[in-house]
Amino acid sequence: MLKLVKYLKPFVWSIIFILILLFGQAMSDLSLPGYMSNIVNIGVQAGGIENAVPQAVRATEFNKLTLFMTDSEKAQVTGDYILLDKASLSDNDYAGYVKTYPDLANEPIYKLNTTVKDEITKLDTIFRNAVIIVSMIEKSGLSAFSANFTVPAGVDPFTLIAQLPSAQLEAVRTMAAGQLSAIPDTLLKQYATPYISAEYKALGMNVSRIQTNYVLRIGFLMLLLTLAGTVCSVIVGFLSARIAGGLGRDLRRKLFVRVSDFSNTEFDKFSTASLITRTTNDITQIQMVMVMLFRIMFYAPIIGIGGILKVLDADRTMLWIIAAAVGAMLMLMAVVFSVALPKFKALQKLVDKLNLVMREILTGLMVIRAFNTQKHEEKKFDAANTELMKTSLFINRVIVFMMPMMMLLMNGVMLLIVWVGAHQVDVGTTQVGNLMAFMQYAMMIIMAFMMVTVMFIMLPRASVSAERIDEVLLTDPVIEDSKKPQPFTTGLRGVVEFKDVSFRYPGAEDDVLKNITFTARPGQTLAIIGSTGSGKSTLINLIPRFYDATVGKILVDGIDVRDVKQHELRDKIGYVSQNAVLFSGTIASNIRYANELLSDDQVAQYAGTAQALDFITTSEQGYDTAISQGGTNLSGGQKQRLAIARALAKQPEIYIFDDALSALDFKTDATLRKALKKETSDATVIIVTQRVSTIMGAEQIVVLDNGEIAGIGTHEELMKNCNVYREIALSQLSREEMAS
Repeated sequence: MLKLVKYLKPFVWSIIFILILLFGQAMSDLSLPGYMSNIVNIGVQAGGIENAVPQAVRATEFNKLTLFMTDSEKAQVTGDYILLDKASLSDNDYAGYVKTYPDLANEPIYKLNTTVKDEITKLDTIFRNAVIIVSMIEKSGLSAFSANFTVPAGVDPFTLIAQLPSAQLEAVRTMAAGQLSAIPDTLLKQYATPYISAEYKALGMNVSRIQTNYVLRIGFLMLLLTLAGTVCSVIVGFLSARIAGGLGRDLRRKLFVRVSDFSNTEFDKFSTASLITRTTNDITQIQMVMVMLFRIMFYAPIIGIGGILKVLDADRTMLWIIAAAVGAMLMLMAVVFSVALPKFKALQKLVDKLNLVMREILTGLMVIRAFNTQKHEEKKFDAANTELMKTSLFINRVIVFMMPMMMLLMNGVMLLIVWVGAHQVDVGTTQVGNLMAFMQYAMMIIMAFMMVTVMFIMLPRASVSAERIDEVLLTDPVIEDSKKPQPFTTGLRGVVEFKDVSFRYPGAEDDVLKNITFTARPGQTLAIIGSTGSGKSTLINLIPRFYDATVGKILVDGIDVRDVKQHELRDKIGYVSQNAVLFSGTIASNIRYANELLSDDQVAQYAGTAQALDFITTSEQGYDTAISQGGTNLSGGQKQRLAIARALAKQPEIYIFDDALSALDFKTDATLRKALKKETSDATVIIVTQRVSTIMGAEQIVVLDNGEIAGIGTHEELMKNCNVYREIALSQLSREEMAS
């Protein structure tokens, strides 16, 4: 997959934006359990009281609390509170405060006069211990701290404490602090809230409204965070789909451009079926993984690491449960990958194989029916299809097995957390809200690892697809333009010259062509004839550089074909292949394939020269007759004639006919050759054929035998001097036919 990273450059800013959105979504999701914990701990259990700092407190209670504060703490507290009484307030202000704190009518109160967060935190630490000490004394007297302290009957303990010498008062503080130090901070805050709530009730404040407002405020905040996370998720999904679609489009374009530059050497290396699979199925795999990559693979580590940090900050006592679950999950993943990974690597090759069998069957369907071998081909297809099915089923079974195991592990972790957490709640070392938050964070962490697991299941197949795509993109064509191409400026037009040319296919041990030397000139027809496998088609494929000569030179207009641009070289050539290839469209569009600017009259002219008017004019649609892919709705002779018309429409300097008349009857063959002679009188014509009758009038005939030239000359000269040619001629024609 890393090999395809370079193709993501156009989407860098979108990817950065996705990462920002994923971080925002993760922060939103990670905040929700904490707020839920606050609703339980503070909103429900503490009545909406967030800390041990009272918003307002009666003067008598304020004096009690300050008894258990140090001088510096008293200074801190008195500096952050203001005294409210009738003497210090105007009538309007006093009336307003009485509405808020009805007990102000009975006695002065102290009101918090700061909203600075750091100040509130300091006050919370100070008040927390003081509030708990006061609560314990009010409930159990001074004996709550030590049996040595006794309070006479009817004496207020706080009055007694206020009268103690400073040393004894400090001893009380120290003793109380020692007992409170064993209690966790979260529980200290919980123990302090009943006192604050009771004080608010004593002041006449609406405690129920305080609780309701807190729950509504936190609930609304959770709703906003959920909406924000949802918006981030939707945008990430949209951008991920666009990036995946754009990457697929770019890869298909790059593959098509690369393949269109391939020579026959590269096509021999990559089968057509494999190239189609790489352009379709492999890229689809990349697109699917790319969407999942942005939505899951990037998101999972953020949520997993964030969840661990939240757990560490909230409650570390049960962290071992998550560690054990993650360890078990990693072991399960290792087993699954060791079993499934080899199958993933084989899967795409099996898709190639199935594609190849399908193409062979569909292409050769007529032959299959003619030989009644449908059952045999069905068995071939079933074998390839079954092998692919078995491999896919094996992979799916592994995945299906893994998911229940993951769910079992996750549910087991939840049960263990509830069991251990319930015990801790029972002994008072944790709060219910914290336990619920821990469960949610544990679920997030485990789900993050599960998401990564799913990605690692998909990644091997996508990785194989990426390697296959990259293999094509990194394959440099053997035939490339010269770095310093030469223009055709020699003044020659259509001269083709072979100079001691030899050719060997890549990987072959022997040369297919050996020491080929001849010259084809404008206004002449050069024919190439020889037995099957003698190298005729290979020889003419060297002219347009479908292959490059191994040894020697091929000159066109006096310049080595390797020194000019391929486009300029092929612009001079009109090529009709051995198997005439037509494209889906119409008869007219196929003739205009070489020149889109042809008029209707010119199309008709070239079709007439190619002897194609007989079947065009008899068709109801004429030149608008639809041509199916590959021209399968036409006969072999009809396809050859349209291919010849297409070559004529180009008006090139050099015509190459590779056995292009083989499907024509002798009468049509003769008529077509006569018409071509007029149309191509100024051009160089090179014909490869098996028919002696087709080339008897050629100015020059090259006879090939096992890749070597057995003779060059006219028909009459070769009949006298070349045994190979004479044998071919006599096997096809009588002496009387040759004499005529």
